[in-house]
Amino acid sequence: MPTPRRAPLKRVTLEEVARAAGVSRATASRVVNGVTTVDEAIRSAVQRAIADTGYVPNPAARSLVTRRAEAVALVLPERARLPGDPFLGRLLRGTSRVTGDHGVHLVLMTMDANTRDQVAADLHRGRLDGVILVHPGERDPLPRRLVESRFPVVLSARPAEPLAVTHVEADQRAGAALAADHLRSLRRRRIVTITGPLHTAVGHDRLAGFRDTLADPDLAWVEGDFSRESGAVGMTHLVEAHPDLDAVFAASDLMAQGALSVLRARGRAVPADVAVVGFDDSGVALACDPPLTTVREPVEEMAAELARLLLHHIDHPDSPPARTLFTPTLVHRHSA
Repeated sequence: MPTPRRAPLKRVTLEEVARAAGVSRATASRVVNGVTTVDEAIRSAVQRAIADTGYVPNPAARSLVTRRAEAVALVLPERARLPGDPFLGRLLRGTSRVTGDHGVHLVLMTMDANTRDQVAADLHRGRLDGVILVHPGERDPLPRRLVESRFPVVLSARPAEPLAVTHVEADQRAGAALAADHLRSLRRRRIVTITGPLHTAVGHDRLAGFRDTLADPDLAWVEGDFSRESGAVGMTHLVEAHPDLDAVFAASDLMAQGALSVLRARGRAVPADVAVVGFDDSGVALACDPPLTTVREPVEEMAAELARLLLHHIDHPDSPPARTLFTPTLVHRHSA
């Protein structure tokens, strides 16, 4: 016996939404397309009607009305840093939560030789509405190129050069100062540090805040790249050059994890022989043995603010650049 064919599901129209809300089709359309001048009571009525009827906007039709792609790019640092980096996972969760709530697609890109031209081309051709740049390098021309072309762009850190651009950052110097004050309070006498990449504002500021707070002209340091491997290499160098060291500040949790592995292999007990402090308060901090004392920056909250600011600039292209500063805190665990 043949199986009876099911009637196709009927697509709810905008006219049905308008009737359910008791408004005109034009008003319902303005709400669907995110026009901000609609009265709040009317907006609420239309949104209830959308929920009640199960209306799903037609992306192609909406794009024709708004002249937008309903897509933004999240441009991440070079591919070499991606594997195992918890910071980037937290960043993605924060940004995608906001863009998803607004019906905007988040396009992930990683910086390489072709990315800059690709981003600019996608913006010019209307395939992207805006861009979030994550920790661009000090000499990266892309931030200035996008700002001068008047494209919506926000940065996840202070620009390395003077540039009128919206950015969100944690107070990196203050965070590193917390680490320095804590190690000093433990009466550690030979303190060293593994820095982040100094061609970035983040790496530079964490070193500056730590060094200025210690006020130690003989502070020993080596440069890392925020990875676990660079932490291990840096710790090996510091232990060999300064065998009397009794404290280390690693400018990322991953580097601190690498440093801990070296100290353990050389029979240096943590924190009895060497106190260790990291930076980020990622999941890595809890996975360390012992659990890592670290500086926490609220990455998910910062990422959500990046997305909100970008969407605001897309809606209001003439709005002035803004800066949002988050305050780090010290999380006490067993490594220091």
